[in-house]
Amino acid sequence: MARAAAAGHEVILVVATRGEQGEPVPGILKPGEPLWERRIAETHASARHLGVTRVEFLGYEDSGMMGDAANDNPACFWRADVDEAADRLAAILDEVRADVLTVYDAHGGYGHPDHIQVHRVGHLAGSRVPVGSPEAGGVFEATMNRTHIAELLKRQAELLGEGGSAAEAVAAEEAGEPDFGSHEDDITHAIDVQSVITTKRAAMAAHASQIAADSFFLTLPDEAFTAAFGTEWFIRPGAQRPSGSAFIDELLPGFNAGASSTSTTG
Repeated sequence: MARAAAAGHEVILVVATRGEQGEPVPGILKPGEPLWERRIAETHASARHLGVTRVEFLGYEDSGMMGDAANDNPACFWRADVDEAADRLAAILDEVRADVLTVYDAHGGYGHPDHIQVHRVGHLAGSRVPVGSPEAGGVFEATMNRTHIAELLKRQAELLGEGGSAAEAVAAEEAGEPDFGSHEDDITHAIDVQSVITTKRAAMAAHASQIAADSFFLTLPDEAFTAAFGTEWFIRPGAQRPSGSAFIDELLPGFNAGASSTSTTG
């Protein structure tokens, strides 16, 4: 989002819920302050760091983690009528004439019910309102490169002197976690965001009720943070990247320069 905004694109963030079911960082909320109010403020603050020009909330309640009692709340996003939710998103896509829409992958990155619902709603909305053209743009699925993460963990284990056994354990774990991110062979696009990595860290820090200042994410040395978060990974449904070939480095021809409308749903 920050790269697209810096290149002159209009970036719009659409958020399904207000995060009511989250577990706030201890002591972060003022007495009597509802978590959802803080989450809305933090979302807008983060968006300002990224250069997002507009933030929209679809109006659903947080569903909590998979299996939580909150999943049964009729007002939560997990229980939402997918057609109705897609209509709400499609109205925004139509208004801004979006060229790119990013949603979560089919398992919501790590199995979060609201992320899975974003995947369903986003694809349905994208089928109702043209996003980009048949040749360019369209709906992309944001994911995590499970293979890359496993390699980083292997390197860390080796640096700590834990040897091959730890590396092998990481590899086995990576191979057995199909609901965490995606295998590298299934990913089509890799966007280098190292040029805006400081902005990305500031945008993450703005979510102070969710990410503590002393958290693992925000205390990583700059080099390690860039290694972990300096590339963002996407899948273009229906596309296939030949194994071993280079990833595509932009979501739209001219994505790195020029102006168009980009929407992302979270």
